[in-house]
Amino acid sequence: MRLDVVTIFPEYLEPLNVSLVGKARARGQLNVHVHDLREWTYDRHNTVDDTPYGGGPGMVMKTDPWGDALDDVLAQGYETGSARPALIVPTPSGRPFTQALAVELSERPWLVFTPARYEGIDRRVIDEYATRVPVYEVSIGDYVLAGGEAAVLVVTEAVARLLPGVLGNAESHRDDSFAPGAMANLLEGPVYTKPPEWRGREIPEVLLSGHHGKIARWRRDEALRRTAANRPDLIERCDPKAFDKKDREMLSILGWSPDPEGEPYGRFWRRPEGVEQ
Repeated sequence: MRLDVVTIFPEYLEPLNVSLVGKARARGQLNVHVHDLREWTYDRHNTVDDTPYGGGPGMVMKTDPWGDALDDVLAQGYETGSARPALIVPTPSGRPFTQALAVELSERPWLVFTPARYEGIDRRVIDEYATRVPVYEVSIGDYVLAGGEAAVLVVTEAVARLLPGVLGNAESHRDDSFAPGAMANLLEGPVYTKPPEWRGREIPEVLLSGHHGKIARWRRDEALRRTAANRPDLIERCDPKAFDKKDREMLSILGWSPDPEGEPYGRFWRRPEGVEQ
């Protein structure tokens, strides 16, 4: 996979040289290029922004530096044999970045990131390149950062760990929170390692039983318990068909019931009387 990042703060992307992403780069699984947007400015102040039309506070990033930079970056990629680029625009007004979207992006061969600063990039830039390549406007959360570089790091790490051979164990992400399949709308439960007792705290006995079926059920129940406590919205919008009989029993214990007006196993809602004792 090829990754290009155009930014006015190249040094912000130094973490791409460490951990799993850095190792993937060293092994040739990721081909990363970080570009300084100011190299495509033509005045002595290297200006990349200007006041917004219509008035208001803040500054807007200019069309010409971004247009020239993206033209050159795409040309460089094509010259080296890369194909099918996609433009990733980090923005709080984009679609939520989810595990499902990370999986989708991990299947693309070339991602070009445009982390903005100030009030963002002149909209005409995004509209122009949307006629040439797929554009993903993504948000990593319901908050606003000083710039999009942190979002680039988040998206890159989420995507890179899904590439074949990046994780030491290819099955490591199968039971992750939000992983496609049985965990698509659940949070992963607690995990434990040696020693079996620490400061008077013991690990759950079932994890020492060697009974794989019981361990799998315990982990599933703990995932339901944590999701119900921390992200009840996920339970509410989860497809009821994703819950088996044992799941429904645990949800009942946790204070949830299927919609009485829906299908036999309709959407779950939180009972007003709360959790069973």
